[in-house]
Amino acid sequence: MTARLAVRYHALKRANRAALVAYIMASDPDHETCFEILRGLPAAGADIIELGFPFTDPMADGPSIQKAALRALKAGGSLKQTLDLARRFRETDKDTPLILMGYANPIESMGYDAFATAMSASGADGAIIVDLPPEEDAPLRAAFARRDLSIIRLATPTTDDRRLTKVLDGASGFLYYVSVAGVTGANAASAANVGAAVERLRRATTLPIAVGFGVREPEAARAIARTADAVVVGSAFVDEIAAGPGPEAAKRVLRKVAQLSEAVRSARELEGTPA
Repeated sequence: MTARLAVRYHALKRANRAALVAYIMASDPDHETCFEILRGLPAAGADIIELGFPFTDPMADGPSIQKAALRALKAGGSLKQTLDLARRFRETDKDTPLILMGYANPIESMGYDAFATAMSASGADGAIIVDLPPEEDAPLRAAFARRDLSIIRLATPTTDDRRLTKVLDGASGFLYYVSVAGVTGANAASAANVGAAVERLRRATTLPIAVGFGVREPEAARAIARTADAVVVGSAFVDEIAAGPGPEAAKRVLRKVAQLSEAVRSARELEGTPA
């Protein structure tokens, strides 16, 4: 786990609260508006940031993030532009963990070692590569290990114990639990199902457990934050940009972040949930 992630999760554990992981698409709706949103996320309440890099065929993403990728590509977004946004963000914020999220094709075009080098130089802390399974990520994992970058893996409701062992082999940073079958933003998971899944995952790993997919409103975020180490929200923020990508887009996104952050931060306090 990178130092920034370790420090952040340690502080959250001491405070007995979950993290809000906020996802936005790089260069959506354009490069500069995206940077305005990005640099405002920590003050609005994001504890960890996921910055997606646009791709033409985002197979795991629902309509909201697919449209965000298309807007970003139309605005000139790319993996290189994503790394530039990460670098600019790190110049203004030395502490907030920043994770890149996307698909393997642009990385393979750049080269695993070159990508790891560029990530390290940008100040990013790790990556979630949705379509690069453990059986195929050894070269990237090795390149990341040389630069203390985290490979963050995905587990789903259909990941059985045997597969989970493979998923966890070489994983670092945190484990991302996809709480529903399907694509991002399409369905919502029940708190009871998430709680049971988190308990099961904790028996298999000491990594923090982040839960995402289908979390849009404060009530859902609050329920998940009672048991998970982090709550990941993406489509809800992306939809605020889609509502009208003008000067008010950043204000709408950051207002939504603040609402969900308050729910996550207060979840265990309200319920008296033990650590």
